[in-house]
Amino acid sequence: MAEFKSSYLIEGLPGHPLHPPLTDATIGTYTFATVAAVLSKLGIADHAFAQAWWLALVIGLVATVFTALTGLVDWLKITWGSELWKTATLHLSAMLTATVFFLIAALVGHGGYADREVTTGAFLLTLVGFVCLTTGGWLGGAVTFVHGMRVLSLPDEDTVHAIAPAPTDEKLEAAER
Repeated sequence: MAEFKSSYLIEGLPGHPLHPPLTDATIGTYTFATVAAVLSKLGIADHAFAQAWWLALVIGLVATVFTALTGLVDWLKITWGSELWKTATLHLSAMLTATVFFLIAALVGHGGYADREVTTGAFLLTLVGFVCLTTGGWLGGAVTFVHGMRVLSLPDEDTVHAIAPAPTDEKLEAAER
């Protein structure tokens, strides 16, 4: 019988970590915010996109809390000073920087939201945040696809077991180490 560990609630199951799918939601929301800001500045449904931009930033900031928490838990388990740690720390730094820019954009842009416009300052902050976000996403990809963090390499695993691995399976535990 599979043993459930409370750490699965924040880390996810072996081979199914929680951080990567949360990044999809966060990155997608911030990407939408950036696109909405650009479309607003171009005058394409500028009032609607200005409000959508600000609301998306706020939703992205809320999603960031959960995404960052699960990422921090993963980062704390990495061997300090290793190449994986260096890459993950760059990823963490880029994402924190992006979050700060998005937060400042939301704070200084609230007046523009109320007036249904994206101010130039908030727009530039959003663009800088998006560049940092894209860099952080690239680095996060390196953590997963180059360093192989939290990846189980079991290409011959049967489909049912691959979809829902038993956490105490010796083969899974060995592959996750």
